Amino acid sequence: MRLILASTSPQRRAILASLGVSFDAIAPHYDEVPLPGTAAQVVMERALGKALSVAGQTIERPILGVDTEVVIADGDVLGQPPDARAARAMLMRLAGREHRVISGLAVVGAYQQVASAETIVRLRELTTDEVDAYVAREEWVGRAGGYAIQETGAALIEEIRGDYLNVVGLPVALLSTLLAREGISLVHAGGISEAT
Repeated sequence: MRLILASTSPQRRAILASLGVSFDAIAPHYDEVPLPGTAAQVVMERALGKALSVAGQTIERPILGVDTEVVIADGDVLGQPPDARAARAMLMRLAGREHRVISGLAVVGAYQQVASAETIVRLRELTTDEVDAYVAREEWVGRAGGYAIQETGAALIEEIRGDYLNVVGLPVALLSTLLAREGISLVHAGGISEAT
């Protein structure tokens, strides 16, 4: 059973590959416009929109849509920084504080399922020199919140509570639950298999 990933994210593809999941990645045709609601509601709606945009092309296999936001304590949502200056500003805001990484997952198959996962991350106190050096590495490109926890960004982290892979780009615990409802098990030698 091959999954369809409605995403071009290299992090999401790498996570699925590391799990031994057979999948095809298809770019979704979905415009991420601002939406009303809580961060969890927004990421779930966007994840479903991405999955459904691919479902128009095929529905013979389960389709996975994913969307992630970084939310700081005052409720501001930090998306992907457009440039180095914005990345630096985001990291300075996150330094020494907790933030939430919230991902919405949608699985469209025999059923249409949508759920969200949240991981709490605290960055340590950072000097301006550390932030400038990190920004110069350009790991912030295409990353919500402006850092990559699976790369040098790990050195910025003081504490994490929840699914680490959610911060990387795909909450695997939640994915396992949703796929199990489709009769698919991730906990199988060789990746996805029909559950018995």
